Amino acid sequence: MSVRIRLALTCGGLFLLSGVVLLAVNYILVRSALPPAAAPAVRSFGGTMTMPGQPGPEPPDAIGTGSTPESSGLTVVSAVRSYRGGVLNTLLVQSGVAIGATLILALLLGWVVADRTLRPVQAVVATARRLGADNLDARIRLRGPRDELTELADTFDEMLDRLAASFDSQRRFVANASHELRTPLAAQRTLVEVAMGRPGAEPALRELGTRLLTMNVRIEALIEGLLVLARSDRGLAARQVVCLDEVVETVVDTHRAVAAEAGVDLRWERTGRDRSARPPDLVWGDRVLLERMVSNLVDNAIKYNRRGGTVWVRDGRDPVLWVANTGPSVPSSSAVDLFEPFSQAGRGSRGAEPGAQPGAGLGLSIVASIVRAHGGSVRAVPRPEGGLEMAVFLPTRESA
Repeated sequence: MSVRIRLALTCGGLFLLSGVVLLAVNYILVRSALPPAAAPAVRSFGGTMTMPGQPGPEPPDAIGTGSTPESSGLTVVSAVRSYRGGVLNTLLVQSGVAIGATLILALLLGWVVADRTLRPVQAVVATARRLGADNLDARIRLRGPRDELTELADTFDEMLDRLAASFDSQRRFVANASHELRTPLAAQRTLVEVAMGRPGAEPALRELGTRLLTMNVRIEALIEGLLVLARSDRGLAARQVVCLDEVVETVVDTHRAVAAEAGVDLRWERTGRDRSARPPDLVWGDRVLLERMVSNLVDNAIKYNRRGGTVWVRDGRDPVLWVANTGPSVPSSSAVDLFEPFSQAGRGSRGAEPGAQPGAGLGLSIVASIVRAHGGSVRAVPRPEGGLEMAVFLPTRESA
């Protein structure tokens, strides 16, 4: 039950309680003001029964022929009782109807008052839901008199200011550090290649140079991944309509040679190859980042596989992209941690084979960041036979 309903019911319940108490007090007061039902003070004047405060005795003929003092007294008592009962019943019925009608009005007014009172809280909730990596500048900026609700909204805005400053500082540091590291790495790679290319270079020197170049390539891949991660975390600066089918086709064609070298069968299972049967998926976003997302998923499926294994790639409506592979088993408890930076989550990889290049641990983190920037979600599910199933859900647009 929502707070708005509880407040409306509370207002109605308090009003009903007040109405019942008021009705009980009025009932007691009216009952005490009415003449008593019994007639203990009936007096006889010349054989005629009279009530206190009534006119003097009438002549016997005025009472009526055949009437007696006892029957006259009973008639008066019966009339008084009927009068009291009618007045009290009328009071209860009319007051009950009035309380019921006013209770409905109180519930409606309580609903309206609760809605107006909770409107600032709804603004806080709406702002919190809109917050993301690409719109940390969203603020409540609640207007109105200074009270507890405006103080809550201002405190929330101040917290968002601190968070935005912290995120921006961290992203700038990662981007700047990555850019600064590119130059010395490029110089280092050039020096190693020149040393290895000298005439008469010893075999030990060449072996050492090969190892240094291998480490250099891995560090450059790590820095490139940090740059992409920092860019996607900042959100999308510009958007365009991207045909996801074309992106998947380009990535799959690019990775066929890599898959063949690794001894992995790369299969593209496009849902409905005929465009007339299924319109292509159109995503409103950044083509470069989307291509990097698909590339990382396919590359990850090839790298964390076994020789003779298989990679399946399928694009469709829901999810828009599905990538599965064979390979080592992954615990279900570690599937969520795969999207954390530098996480391996207990997966085996071809990195253990001679000559294979281990991953930098940023591929799936970049995928998750790009998906979030496009307003979607990604899910990893371990396969019972080994390997993983990656499902990407993105908001799509109908093709023209």
